[in-house]
Amino acid sequence: MTVLDRIEVRPAGAPVGPGTRHRRRAWDEVPRWQIYLPLGAYLVFTLVPFYWILLFALRPAGSTSLVPWPMTGEHFAKVWSERGFATYFQNSLLIGLATLVTTTVVALAGGYALARFEFRFKKGFMLALLCSQFVPGALLLVPLFQIFAGLRMINSLGSVVIAETVFQLPLSMILISGFIRNVPYSLEEAAWVDGCGRFTAFRIVVLPLLRPGLVAVGSFAFVHAWNHFLFALMFLNSQEKQTIPVGLNTLMGADSVDLGALAAGGVIAAVPVVIVFAFIQKWLVTGFSAGAVKG
Repeated sequence: MTVLDRIEVRPAGAPVGPGTRHRRRAWDEVPRWQIYLPLGAYLVFTLVPFYWILLFALRPAGSTSLVPWPMTGEHFAKVWSERGFATYFQNSLLIGLATLVTTTVVALAGGYALARFEFRFKKGFMLALLCSQFVPGALLLVPLFQIFAGLRMINSLGSVVIAETVFQLPLSMILISGFIRNVPYSLEEAAWVDGCGRFTAFRIVVLPLLRPGLVAVGSFAFVHAWNHFLFALMFLNSQEKQTIPVGLNTLMGADSVDLGALAAGGVIAAVPVVIVFAFIQKWLVTGFSAGAVKG
């Protein structure tokens, strides 16, 4: 052992003594069980409801076993074909994708204006966008219903897409403006010097750097539109236009509930969202963390 190996680096003002190293280890090195025990409890608390849904969805009707064996797909076949979940799934997918596209495009234009331009009442407009997030969606039902009735858009998927986009735009614009502020303005100026217009410079220089933010905003809009119940219930009348959340509500009768069918419908509703987040989780975390930093 050399002299350098025996040197102990201490912070300024730290007490010197034979028991210092042991006291520092007692504070710095947390026992593993203190970390894994709460994490394990939280994991059990989170996964047990999912297992319970899968149990009712996969085990035969009338079975009381705590293990889904033998497994059956009769509940999935029932809700997919007999209860119209194939149509509900298609409608929810169309509404979710249309809301994703419209929210992202409009929020991109509005967020760019908020990030790059100065105009009167800009701070007041930003405050109004923030305050709009405290307004519950139920308060928008009456004015939106009157507007769609005047436009003869009741019982149209387009009415739900517009309502979802209006509901998602304020937060999306705020997030997008934060992402754009993190892109140095000098990059756009350099593109202008090279002969690009504002739109071309934005498309070539800024837009590729906004990919994590666009994924975050788009995924948030898609998941909210996929899971939202109220707008679809109020604006869609016919059964062939209903969505997954409304279809789940129809499985609960006044006197009885088909637990197997309801659990199978819940699995069908949850699988697309789980798949989306499984593929975009890296982009999602990067996007939200980038938007949270003011440039």
